[in-house]
Amino acid sequence: MTFQSCVRITDEWDIVSARQLGRNISKEIGFGTVDQARITTAISELARNIFLYAKTGEICILKINEAGRLGLKIVAKDQGPGILDIRKVMQDGYTTSGGLGAGLPGVKRLMDSFDIESKTSGEEKGTIITAMKWIR
Repeated sequence: MTFQSCVRITDEWDIVSARQLGRNISKEIGFGTVDQARITTAISELARNIFLYAKTGEICILKINEAGRLGLKIVAKDQGPGILDIRKVMQDGYTTSGGLGAGLPGVKRLMDSFDIESKTSGEEKGTIITAMKWIR
């Protein structure tokens, strides 16, 4: 059985809600405090990107159990403009918001797996980022 909970991102308070949900679920399934912090930081960055670049979207958090391994899957989804150059945004230091440029590369480092799909045109325009963290 898969448990999933989602937070719609439409304003800055939703970023806080998504972070709190991630912390609660990660604690509930047995992640230590360091990994809880990693997960909430990743969720915060993903939710902030949705708010800044797509304006609306959602963060879904799924408890996963594969072959006896417990973990968490985070799916960040939006119907925004999409990402023109994924390789560029995955470079450390690249920023379009004036921040530190740790964004998506930082999320990738914090999690055990990371996948990004983005379309800049058509009916399926937008970005889907999937990241997973396993309990060690």
